Amino acid sequence: MSVIELTINDRSVRGDVESRVHLGDFLRDTQNLTGTHLGCEHGVCGACTVLVDGEPVRSCITFAVACDQQKVRTIEGFDDDELMKRLRRSFSIHHGLQCGYCTPGMLITARDIVRRFPDADEARIRLELSGNLCRCTGYMGIVAAISAVLADLKENPIAIAQAPVTRAVVSDATISALAFETFAAAPASAPQAAVAASTASTDQPATLRKGWTAIDDSFVVPFALDKVWAFMGDLPSVTSCLPGAELVEQDGESVKGRIAIKFGPMSANFAGAARLERNDAAHRAVMRGAGQDNISRSRANGDVTYALSSEDDGARTRVAVTLEYMLQGPLAQFSRSGLVKDFVRRMIADFGARITAQLGGSATPEAAASASSAKFNAGSLVWSVIWGRIRQLFGKGD
Repeated sequence: MSVIELTINDRSVRGDVESRVHLGDFLRDTQNLTGTHLGCEHGVCGACTVLVDGEPVRSCITFAVACDQQKVRTIEGFDDDELMKRLRRSFSIHHGLQCGYCTPGMLITARDIVRRFPDADEARIRLELSGNLCRCTGYMGIVAAISAVLADLKENPIAIAQAPVTRAVVSDATISALAFETFAAAPASAPQAAVAASTASTDQPATLRKGWTAIDDSFVVPFALDKVWAFMGDLPSVTSCLPGAELVEQDGESVKGRIAIKFGPMSANFAGAARLERNDAAHRAVMRGAGQDNISRSRANGDVTYALSSEDDGARTRVAVTLEYMLQGPLAQFSRSGLVKDFVRRMIADFGARITAQLGGSATPEAAASASSAKFNAGSLVWSVIWGRIRQLFGKGD
C-alpha cells in the first residue's frame, strides 16, 4: 500500500492505495465519483477521460500512485465551469447523447477541443474526437454541439474559453500534407511535402516545442567512433537495425519508408518521409520526419537526434539518442504513458544491440525475412517492461 495525496475537484484527498489500482477505480470506489465511466479499460474508448493537471488522460490505464501530488478534475468538478455549462446545454439541444455512457469523457474532451481550437472546423473536431468512441449517436449531434459552442463563443466570449491550453498543434497545412496512405499509392511529391511541412517550424529544438514528448537514452557500441559514425550514415544499414522498418526509397539524405508495429491488440503501420541532417565535425545528426498510420489514420511528427562520443580511449562509442515526437489521432492517447516510454527505451537498447551485431558481421533477426511482410511484434518486449516494473515495485530491481 502507498499513501497518496491528490487534489480532486479542488478538494484535498489523502488515502492508502495499492500500487496496481488505476485512477478510475480509485475515483469510483473510494471517492464515489461515479461520473467517471469505465468502458474498455484498455485506454481506447475514452469514457474514463478526466483531467490531471489540466491534461486529458485515460483514468483506466493511469495508476493512482502516479498522480500523487497532482490535481485531478472529474466530470463532477465542472458544475461551476461556464464553458462546460455551455457544452452540456449544447449537447442537449443537438442530441449529442443517447445512452449517455460515453458522455462524461466526451464532454471533457469537447471542452479541451474548444479551448485549444477556437477556430476548429468539422474536420478538426472529428479528428480530435477520434479517441472517444460513441456507439449510439453516429457523432453528428456531438460534432454539431461543439461547433455551436465555438460559434457562440465568438459572439459571447468567456475568459476561460479564450485561454487555450499551452500545447502546440500540427497546422492544417501539415495535416493536409500528411494525408497520404502509403507511398505506393501517393503522388511522388506527397512525401517531400510532408517533410517540408514537418520541418518548416523546427528551427528550435523539439524539447522547446509545446505538445511534444521527449525520451532520452543512450547505448554503447564496442567499436571506434569513426566506424560507428560511418555506419550511422548508411541509411539502408541503419534501417535494417530497426525492427519492422522498411526503406522504400532513398534520394540522398531524404528517404521514404514505413514501419509496422503490433503492440498487443493494437497494430500500427506508419508510412512516412524523413530527411537526415548530419554534422560530421560534431558527430551529431538529426532525422526529421512525418508520417501517417494507414490503420487508425493517426499522424506523427518526430525528430530523432543522435550524438556520438568516444569512450575507453576510443575502443567504444556511446550513442546518445533523443526521440522527440507529437502524435495526433487515436494513437495519441498512448503517447504520454510511462509504459510506452519504458517500451521505447527498450527499443533503443535493442537498436543498439542490432547495430553492434551488424558492425560485428552478424545478421539481424529480420535479415532473412521478407521486408514487405516484416512486422515488429512487441509482445515479448512489452512483457519485459512490465516484468521490470513488477521487480521494481517489490524491490527486486537489478
